Amino acid sequence: MKKEVKLKNYRHFRLSLGWQILIGLALGIILGVVFYGNNTAITAMQNIGTMFISLIQMIVLPIVVACLITGIANMGDLKKLGRIGGKTIIYFEIMTTIAIGLGLLVGNVFHPGDYINIHQLHSSNISQYVATAKTVSHSGIWSTIMGIIPTNVFKSLSAGDMIPVIFFAVFFGLGTAAIGEQGKIILDFMNAVAEAMFKVTNWVMHTAPIGVCALIGVTVAQMGLKALAPLGYFIFLAYVTMAIFIVVVMGLVARLFGLNIWHLLRVIRDEMVLGFSTASSEAALPKIIDKMGKYGVSQGIVSFVVPTGYTFNLDGSAIYQSLAALFLAQAYGIHLSLSQQVTLLIVLMITSKGIAGVPGASFVVLLATISSIGVPVQGLAFIAGIDRLVDMGRTVVNVAGNSLAAVIIGKSEHEFDAEMSDRYLAEIRAGKTTVAGTKEG
Repeated sequence: MKKEVKLKNYRHFRLSLGWQILIGLALGIILGVVFYGNNTAITAMQNIGTMFISLIQMIVLPIVVACLITGIANMGDLKKLGRIGGKTIIYFEIMTTIAIGLGLLVGNVFHPGDYINIHQLHSSNISQYVATAKTVSHSGIWSTIMGIIPTNVFKSLSAGDMIPVIFFAVFFGLGTAAIGEQGKIILDFMNAVAEAMFKVTNWVMHTAPIGVCALIGVTVAQMGLKALAPLGYFIFLAYVTMAIFIVVVMGLVARLFGLNIWHLLRVIRDEMVLGFSTASSEAALPKIIDKMGKYGVSQGIVSFVVPTGYTFNLDGSAIYQSLAALFLAQAYGIHLSLSQQVTLLIVLMITSKGIAGVPGASFVVLLATISSIGVPVQGLAFIAGIDRLVDMGRTVVNVAGNSLAAVIIGKSEHEFDAEMSDRYLAEIRAGKTTVAGTKEG
């Protein structure tokens, strides 16, 4: 009996995943300061952090494929899928454009580039991004469109190319629905795969505090806290702009659809903390798919909208790109006219979609666009060092934006269960969910 009481007390006082990650974040900063410039410690932390991200990447595609095939098969309607796809792309484009516009507005009002001497900043090596940007610029928009259709789905799976995998999974799901009873064995198998991978996700999430500690530790150990001072105002302004986008812009959009943004943020709080700490949208993707289903959105919509959003609805990245472009122009004393800024907005809209999924995409987008407004490409070397720190903030916006997108598309299709949403929110508030988000027994 006493043992049962102790177990209950243990459960009651157990830290949530969000608090565990925050503790890991704090420890990582301390380790980074202690081991600043220590190559041995940096290598160790880098490897540990990479192993954690690799664990996440290992489970992302199996979950996306399994959930998408079962969701589309249960939907079973090509017209409905086309309607959902059209709504999703239009919604993504509108939100991304607003995010770019907000970044430009804040940059014009507060002029972050006027307060620094760019020639006194420490530059970083950006050769890898330059090489990627050249490759992307040569491939063109048609190459990107052609790349949506996989010639070898297994090659796309091994390369981690999300959009070709989604394209295949959608058609495979429709084909499964079309063969009727024969497809039941496929659905049962895919459902089992999804359940197994969510169980693996639960295990992987227990290592998140360690991975976060290593990832933030290596960032601080490489840069040092002093390196942040000259660019502190730019970092602060970027974070404030992202917060405004979540609270004001997303809040207003949520209200238009009868939603409370604070309820959604409460549900995905741990995933936002995880995304912030790792600066990786992929880290939160498996749990977002799981939680949005529990929050009342149909599986078909969640499994289509969320993975697609992580490629095409990067609102945080859009804010950073427009704000950083203006920041560099101001730092070099280049005045951008209204027409030039409109051109910048249009170029960012196109370029950000054209290189979706490219490693270091936000930085590559900047490389591919700032030359169109006369800003020297070399200027990016001065903000490359703080890119990861800003990336942490923009990842939070991306996580929140794609979660909201799934709920809004679900509501627009009348496939959002409000009662289920209220029950799940109540469970989270009462602390009746485990680290993985499942109910306690």
